[in-house]
Amino acid sequence: MKVMIRRSEAGKLSAYVAKKDLEEAIIDMENPDLWGGKVTLANGWQLELPAMAADTRLPITVEARKLA
Repeated sequence: MKVMIRRSEAGKLSAYVAKKDLEEAIIDMENPDLWGGKVTLANGWQLELPAMAADTRLPITVEARKLA
């Protein structure tokens, strides 16, 4: 699914899923640089993000996979 990752003015990361009209805060990351691992959203969803360079600029839309 297409997910837009962005950083708010307060410096917090969030994920927006357009098809679900859902925007949630990212509350946990498997990797400290965000990319190439699992992230957990405030609603409990877990997404697997693609591997990308740690200095990738935000906002960015990526293809993520929802984990069960």
